[in-house]
Amino acid sequence: MAGWVQTLRLQRAMQFVLVRDHTGTVQVTHRRDGSALENELDRLTVESAVRVTGVVTVNPVVSLGGLEVIPDQVTVESRAETPLPVDDNTGPEGRLDWRFLDVRRDPAARLVFAVQTTVERAMREFAYAEGCTELHTPKLMGTASESGAEVFELGYFGRSAYLAQSPQFYKQMAIAAGIDRVFEVGPVFRAEPSFTSRHATEFTGVDVELAWISDVEDVMDFEERMLAHVLARVAGAHGAEIKEHFGSEVVVPRVPFPRVTIREAHEISGTDLADSASADLDPAGERAVSAGIRERTGHEFAFVTRYPASVRPFYHMRPAGEPDLTCSFDLLWRGLEITTGAQREHRYEVLVRQAAEKGLSTEPMRSYLDCFRYGCPPHGGLGLGLGRLLMALLGLDSIRDATFLFRGPNRLTP
Repeated sequence: MAGWVQTLRLQRAMQFVLVRDHTGTVQVTHRRDGSALENELDRLTVESAVRVTGVVTVNPVVSLGGLEVIPDQVTVESRAETPLPVDDNTGPEGRLDWRFLDVRRDPAARLVFAVQTTVERAMREFAYAEGCTELHTPKLMGTASESGAEVFELGYFGRSAYLAQSPQFYKQMAIAAGIDRVFEVGPVFRAEPSFTSRHATEFTGVDVELAWISDVEDVMDFEERMLAHVLARVAGAHGAEIKEHFGSEVVVPRVPFPRVTIREAHEISGTDLADSASADLDPAGERAVSAGIRERTGHEFAFVTRYPASVRPFYHMRPAGEPDLTCSFDLLWRGLEITTGAQREHRYEVLVRQAAEKGLSTEPMRSYLDCFRYGCPPHGGLGLGLGRLLMALLGLDSIRDATFLFRGPNRLTP
């Protein structure tokens, strides 16, 4: 077997070594006999990478499944320096500095990424079954993709380029190209100087765009069915481990999810929409709405709909006769916003007018707007934050714990 030394108990008569790999931990037991093997075991350090050859024996006293290994040979592949730079008392920033050691030593941290793999696999299963084509869109853009959002600007052969805040424009280009259902999992960059537990400057986004929809309900229907499929897969593959390590129950939701308008959401949270500077919900409001919906319906999910046009991008469609609102939604899960979506405006002249209302120049996004000049179907889509989904699913305190190597305003390493 091969793994890392987890614990050393080198007694006068016996040597006990716990060896750990990604599947678990086993006890290696050796009675001192003055041999070269005894000397090799004495020289071990915690977290050294070792190979052990020996005989598996039954020992009911051993707590690790009642089995132990009596070694014939121990090979040190890489000796760990001592002392380790992290231990159980290391703070969050120190753990991030030594992320590879932190993840290696913590089975709960490794479980996060096993769950993430199952989540992505299940999302792809669902998207493919629904007829989606998976695309990989550019992350270098000539213009910002979201009005009002902070962007990373970089030099690009003598001119400016931007890191993509969203694949939004390119998803819509795919719709105009006749690829009726689009799916992507990829990096997203947001130059927001936010230091909250839910924000990152680089994260993984799950994006969907659907053509020939009747209205925004088609998009919400797609997402709720996708998440029900995902959580069923996660419950089957990891439910017991998640309960053991995180104390969180994986609940497979029933569909449809509850829907409330943003006005109703403010009433539930006890705030006045007219008094809200952004008209959006703050984190406390999101938690209050989720708690209220769960109390009323027993449901952990809630779509919040009909956001004011003033707080939504220019490309969100507005309901007929209600120019101050949008056909848009956010999805809350366990008090956390995990998704934003909408029906898009597919009529060229309306898009241009709405961009002007936002004070945006159409020239920098000419190639995007051209997609709507030659026939574009009604369409809509969503963007889901994978890290936030894992936060809600596992009950994590911070998106840092849902990310292998976190990027924030003050962190570009390791």
